Amino acid sequence: MNAVSEVVEALHSPEAYDEEVTAVEMVQTHISFVFLTDRYVYKVKKPVDFGFLDYTTLEKRRYFCEEEIRRNRPLCGDMYLGVVAINRDSAGRIRIGGEGEVVEYAVKMKRMPEERMMTRLLERGEVTEGHVDRIAALLSDFHAKAETGPGVDEYGSLEQVRANWVQNFEQTRGLRGKLLDAAEFDLVERRVMDFMEESKGLFEERVRGGRIRQCHGDVHSGNIFILPDGGIYIFDAIEFYRGFSCCDVASEVAFLAMDLEFQGRSDLARHFIERYVGYSGDEALKGLLDFYKCYRAYVRAKVIGFKIFDPAVDEEEKKKSEELTVKYFNLARRYASRL
Repeated sequence: MNAVSEVVEALHSPEAYDEEVTAVEMVQTHISFVFLTDRYVYKVKKPVDFGFLDYTTLEKRRYFCEEEIRRNRPLCGDMYLGVVAINRDSAGRIRIGGEGEVVEYAVKMKRMPEERMMTRLLERGEVTEGHVDRIAALLSDFHAKAETGPGVDEYGSLEQVRANWVQNFEQTRGLRGKLLDAAEFDLVERRVMDFMEESKGLFEERVRGGRIRQCHGDVHSGNIFILPDGGIYIFDAIEFYRGFSCCDVASEVAFLAMDLEFQGRSDLARHFIERYVGYSGDEALKGLLDFYKCYRAYVRAKVIGFKIFDPAVDEEEKKKSEELTVKYFNLARRYASRL
């Protein structure tokens, strides 16, 4: 058994924690093992290398744990508590904050009530304009203080945005004429490429105006908690690759607006955009919203579409993935038709 497997096995046991624990749940993402106890969440990064992300050494995992804390605290207040060491003692026991050799690190967070996730609240019709107003205010303030300039600006340049789109089309061309209607695929590609060609000045002005920032990178309703006391936590900011977090603030605003529209709440999407523009004074972003909504919906379609060809995914899940891919693509097509 390798060290990672030992840690994962050990953290299934309540005895591995430095607080009273009655039960442990574990969920996985493609980059993390996430352990949920009664009061806390511990995220352990997998030793993987995807090119844009490299967690292959203990020191790298420690560094990115620390980066995750740094990147999330501005929008999460006290939810992200810190980085904790996972130790193996002389008897071979593995514990968080124990004695002996450090064998791994984890990000420690407060456990939030899952029923207060924005996605769940939307399903129950409990998200209000007031909630959306506060989210807009938080994001506007966060963006105003976020890093910009050299090392950030290039990610919002027309050259980089065009390269991202070319990659999107290349990676989904195998679905053209099969899962995705060929004529509609061609329409999206043509409209998007024409818009970029016709809007060079707009993209250049966004860079000159300081609108390219190191954003959160993944603002959608599944990454937002809205608590009964009015507290809002926008969590899981991307720490591992600047190419995913550095973008035009219009792209970040468009992501949540697209997500709300996907879930049938165009009214809340409109209110969110209006309030963000009101707080930020960034009236010009409206000229790019359909373009970036199209981009965010298309990326969703692409990423979900990858599951269709994954041998580890069962047929029922593949069927759901096909349906979602088409739904997101149709939304992207609707945005593209307005460009």
